[in-house]
Amino acid sequence: MPSRRPHVVPDPKKRALRGALALIVGLALSAPRAASTQQKPPADGSALASELMRLAASQDVKGFHVGVEAIEIDTGRVLVAAGEHQALNPASNEKLVTTITALALLHPEHVFETGLYASTSRGPVISGPVVLRGYGDPSLGTGDLYEMALELKKQGIKRIDGGIVVDQRFYDEQTTPPAFEQQPNEWSYFRAPVAAVSLDENVVVGMVRPGGGEGAVVQFWPPGFVDVEGTVKLSDGGGDTVRMALGPAEADPKRMKVVVGGSIPRETRAIPHVKRVNDPQLLAGYALKAIFQDMGIEVRGEVRNGSPAAGTLLAKHKSLPLAALLLRVGKNSDNFYAEMIFKALAGERAKRPAGSADAADLAMKFLAKIGALDAGVAVKNGSGLFDANRATAHELATLLRWAYREPSIQPELLTQLSIGGADGTLHGRFKAEHARRAVRAKTGTLDDAIALSGFVLAPPGRSPVAFSILINNCKGRTAQARGFADRLVEKIAKDLWGGAG
Repeated sequence: MPSRRPHVVPDPKKRALRGALALIVGLALSAPRAASTQQKPPADGSALASELMRLAASQDVKGFHVGVEAIEIDTGRVLVAAGEHQALNPASNEKLVTTITALALLHPEHVFETGLYASTSRGPVISGPVVLRGYGDPSLGTGDLYEMALELKKQGIKRIDGGIVVDQRFYDEQTTPPAFEQQPNEWSYFRAPVAAVSLDENVVVGMVRPGGGEGAVVQFWPPGFVDVEGTVKLSDGGGDTVRMALGPAEADPKRMKVVVGGSIPRETRAIPHVKRVNDPQLLAGYALKAIFQDMGIEVRGEVRNGSPAAGTLLAKHKSLPLAALLLRVGKNSDNFYAEMIFKALAGERAKRPAGSADAADLAMKFLAKIGALDAGVAVKNGSGLFDANRATAHELATLLRWAYREPSIQPELLTQLSIGGADGTLHGRFKAEHARRAVRAKTGTLDDAIALSGFVLAPPGRSPVAFSILINNCKGRTAQARGFADRLVEKIAKDLWGGAG
């Protein structure tokens, strides 16, 4: 954020800014608008007003469905509002609802626990199963399983006779979040399913590297879950032409089989291929079995799901606090983290097993409680992926203003939002001096939706601004829509900081 003294803008210019901003948005709307959004051109003739008028006349924004609201946080004064009650697809701006609801209901210090249990006392042989039980930790990794398995080895355990039971009772059995079924054949990591015990974001990573002879070596991580068939050849030139066909393993449909083909250059380094799993409910169990065997702990019996009695706790892993985990949601727009935390809302605050519909109900009730629920708002999933949710600019701007004024939430929310011109999904935007680091916001991008909601921080003596910009009907013109949103926010930042950029 610039360190110079704030530039105090005279009241007439502030009025011109508000009027011109509303005019820009008003001309962008393709749907009928209420009379309150029909602004007359500002009459003071300022350079800023003229610049906004030229922007408003641009053909780039014609045909979009737009909702905008910007509010002074200290006073509640609305700087611009147009189409603000129009229910639109918010894309990843839905993550703001997930994030703020989670901070409010679970609290920033909340941690997710995962444990290993056994019904028998400790000793060299566990006669029954080892139970892996979790409560929705989105960050659980293979390394964490190694640490818990090491605890058993330190306790002198050498054999497990009852196999491994994965206890998924904290979540219901619906592992595909709402609307994710719209792309059932998409195997990319961003569409990963969710489960109470999840591992490595429920994706598998296939490392393809040159090996001996004419074939490449193909290995998958986490261990123990993927069978590999086929061959990847080595070539003397060209690029990576590796093909991977995924499906259930023939011997055990709960595991995966990958049929590989194609080639990689003989001199290349290892090439990762990241794919989501189809059914995550036993992924961590098979990985744990492979880890035990790697450590010299023999496992007899199968890997299965179940909900046995609590038993004796043998080892436990705790996640980082919720506030730290949310960095992945805000700065990286991580869909998996968002859906896991969203569903955990229901498990911790409503009922178990937790369902996405329960979490959505909690979020809607929270919005209503703080006065942010607007007509047409619909919460279906926690990430904003695909065509599921509906939000309004008024809802999100009101939600953001409420969160900024809450001491227990504001610092954590500002920390996890992307910083204009510096990091996250805004690292390449808002680089002008008056906007760099002053803009803290969440982006949103789908084929037909662009969104940007967050804050413009202010110098001493001025009020920060909460804003929301939702744009739909922009397929094929997302760059223009994003540019329009950025220009609006830049004008607010310039007004607050008096920059010349």
